[in-house]
Amino acid sequence: MSEFWSQVVAAAQAMSGWEVAAVVLALAYLVLAIQQSQWCWYAAFASTAIFSVLFWDVSLVMESALNVFYLVMAVYGWWSWRYGGGRGQTAQPLPIQSWGISQHVRISGVIVLLTLVSGFLLSRYTEAALPYLDSFTTWGAVITTWMVARKVLQNWLYWQVFNSAAIVLYIDRELYLTALLMALYLVMAVIGWWRWKADYAAQQNDSDSDSGFAHAG
Repeated sequence: MSEFWSQVVAAAQAMSGWEVAAVVLALAYLVLAIQQSQWCWYAAFASTAIFSVLFWDVSLVMESALNVFYLVMAVYGWWSWRYGGGRGQTAQPLPIQSWGISQHVRISGVIVLLTLVSGFLLSRYTEAALPYLDSFTTWGAVITTWMVARKVLQNWLYWQVFNSAAIVLYIDRELYLTALLMALYLVMAVIGWWRWKADYAAQQNDSDSDSGFAHAG
């Protein structure tokens, strides 16, 4: 345990100013997302833009490419939360949505399939470490980010699974500071789940009340 904390301290001391800014903005994104604040997407865009450049500079091409995807999702998420709740020509803020079992089965199947395919390719043609676990956390993050953009309530449960897996992955790679960050993300995902669950229940009660008034009228 002492080695773990010494590695964390050493990694923290080695962080550049830009890396610190990217981490702070990433945390701000989560805090704001929990509150359903539109500003979360501005924080996400800034954080991922910095990470894209940082990863490119250290020749982590795929990580840089993944963050370009997050940049696109930050723009889409901003639009979706602001205008994606209407139908037809009506643009309205997007409410929280809750998926049924069949939707979760389908999306879980997609994650498993993508994990098996990319894990196999990585294990066969590269020297990647823990290719299946790496693939699982990567594809899980990609799809769950899209779920956040669509305000799917259960995205926080998915994050809890993928962040837990990422902690194992980063500890194995001795990236202790990143593992600690994932542990913080895990705690925030638990908070996000309970906060959005309460907001969703209030949203449903408001919807039922409005329907009742409309019926009475």
